[in-house]
This record gives sequence, structure tokens and C-alpha cells, in this order.
Amino acid sequence: MNRHERSIASPRVVNIDDLRHRAKRRLPKPVFDYLDGGAEAETTLRENCRAFEAVMFRPRNAISVPNCDLRTQVLGAELSFPAIIAPIGYSRLMHPDGECAAARAAGKAGTAYCLSTISGHSLEDVRAASPGPVWYQLYLVGGRAAAEAALERARKAGFSVLAVTVDTGTAGMRERDIRSGTAQLMSGNPIAMLPFLSQILTRPGWLAAFLMDGGLHALPNIVLPGKGPMALINVAAALAESVVTWQDFKWLREVWPGPIIVKGVLTGDDARRSIDIGAAGVIVSNHGGRQLDGVSATLRVLPEIVGAVNSQIEILMDGGIRRGSDIAKAICMGARAVLVGRAYAYGLAVAGEAGVSRAIAILRADFERTMKLLGCASVSELDRTYVEAPKDWLISG
Repeated sequence: MNRHERSIASPRVVNIDDLRHRAKRRLPKPVFDYLDGGAEAETTLRENCRAFEAVMFRPRNAISVPNCDLRTQVLGAELSFPAIIAPIGYSRLMHPDGECAAARAAGKAGTAYCLSTISGHSLEDVRAASPGPVWYQLYLVGGRAAAEAALERARKAGFSVLAVTVDTGTAGMRERDIRSGTAQLMSGNPIAMLPFLSQILTRPGWLAAFLMDGGLHALPNIVLPGKGPMALINVAAALAESVVTWQDFKWLREVWPGPIIVKGVLTGDDARRSIDIGAAGVIVSNHGGRQLDGVSATLRVLPEIVGAVNSQIEILMDGGIRRGSDIAKAICMGARAVLVGRAYAYGLAVAGEAGVSRAIAILRADFERTMKLLGCASVSELDRTYVEAPKDWLISG
């Protein structure tokens, strides 16, 4: 066990916020802000977490719950508990093992991992790393030809679900990234990095690992015809040229044989459109507050999506999950499962696979404790009767 693994194994690391503090100490500011920050004033980033404070539990007391069944079924796969490891772009910047480490930890924990198109490791290596289900999250960066090639590779490798992100018509205005020099770091241009070099040199452990890993790598899952893998710096500009529309789902249905879920749904209308185009599910998501600032917290709009879907397809949710009690509240409000992003990425930044495993263990133990305190023996029994939500939250849309 190395010193980073010993650090996260400390009894003092009791929640995700503790992992965040350790990640902040280990990562250079440009990398930490890329992970931790949101768009513009970060209103939505904060509200994603605050929304959980507005939902109160209604426990059944004087009930003995010696054991809890935390298992759930999501899109045909059994998960050990209702939390999926979410896609985070270029996790290799946080730790050299990046996406492979996250997939390995998820699989060992009995849950699914969703790989971002903007990955530092090849989808084949990521699929091979996990003994559990692995999903592929799609951007149309590079155009349809590049996407079709990646989807064929994903199919052959054994990815089971395609998650299509629909809220990236352009990159969000992430002001923290601009101030701290994240774009300059990702450019790989030493001259552009000069004004921010002191922020990198103050984190020698991260810098040594970054340099030993070969620095920045091209994106192995976005292979441009006749050009090869896309350079990392081209992604932000390419997003604006690769908007996913509802019409694209007809083509996607033809090239992807498995379930498709729509990631980035925030209204009942878009939930119904997702049903119309044949989606197997939706992810209620505002991109972790990283795209359009000022949209509602995902937990707040979840009742509207539940009403619009009316049990026709599966509903997942991300945004603001920092505790196992947050997972319980989301399930009670109608989500089948949640996706966690920053919560595991803090652990990844500190100690790679061991850090992700620690984050998952914290969330799982917290979730199980919450279930027992609610007097609920099974995830399948969680419903709205276990919580009290603000009356002005929409029930249907």
C-alpha cells in the first residue's frame, strides 16, 4: 500500500468531502478546477447539492433491519447497489490509470461503469479492465464516421449500453478553468503554460506521474478518418460542430443494436421525446452544472420526469450525489439508480483504483446505514412515502 492509499484508508476519511480535500492537495489547480468546477457563477453546481437538503426523510421506526438487500436491476443488469460510475472526460489527467482504474473499481464493487468518448484510454482496455457491465457515452465529436467506428469497436468489445449526451450544443463557460489555465495545460504548449507553471510545480507528485505517463495523449476513441486519433485540445471546438439532435437517433438505432439512453433530460417534454425515439431510459442530468448555468437541480426536476415517463422507460439521475443518503432520496423520488461523478473522481485523483474503491465503499456503507435507519429492508421498497419534498416541486410535466 503506497502513501496515497494509506491516506484514503485513514479512519479520518469518513465521507466524500474528505476525499475532495485530499484531491485538492494533490492536484494542480488547473486540474482540480477542471474536476471540481462548474459553469459561469456555478449556481446549478451548488443547487444540485442543496436540493437534497430540501428533501426530508420519513422513517419507519421500531423496525429491526438486520440485513438490507441493496441490489437493483438497471437495463437488464443486476447491480450490487443503485449507483453507477459516471463518465468523466479525460480522467487520465487526474491519474495515469484514469478510466481503466475507475472501470476496474466499479466492476469489483459489482456495479456498472460508463466510459466517456473523451477518454485517455482505449475503450478496449477499459472494457477489459472491468468484470462488470460497461456502458459507452457518446459525443458526435469527429462526425458520424468517427462515431460509427467507435460504436463498432464498443460493440465488439462488449459494451452493453449506449448513453447519448444531448446537452452539449457548445462547451459551457467554465470560468474557473479560464482563470486557472486548464486550457493551456491541456494544449501541451510549454509557452502557453508559462503563466500557470507555478501552479503545476507545487504538486510534484502529480507532475512526476503525469510526465512518467507520457504527458497528454491523443483521444484513442475519436479516430478521424485519414488523420488518426483527435488531439485533446480540439475537443471544445469540436463540440460546437457535433450537436446531437432527435433526428440523429434514427441513425443511432441503426448502428447500435443494444439499449440507448438519453443523457441530459431536464423536462417532461424531452422525456417524452426520448420515449418516442425508442430510448430504453433517460438520465436526468444537467451535466453536473458544467453546461448551462441557472437550470434546475436534477433532484428538483425528477418528479416532472417521473410523471412524464409514467413507468414506460427507466429513469436514472446524476448531479450532486455526495452521500449514500442522497442516493436513497433519489430512489425514493423515482430514480431507478443514480450516476456518481465527482464523488469517485476525487478518490481517483488521490489514489487511482484504490481511491475509487474507497469512494464507492463510503457511498455504499452510507446508503446501507440510511436504509436501516429508514426501517427499509430492500431497495425495491423505497418510494415517495419515505420522504417529504417541497410542495412546489412538480409532480408531472
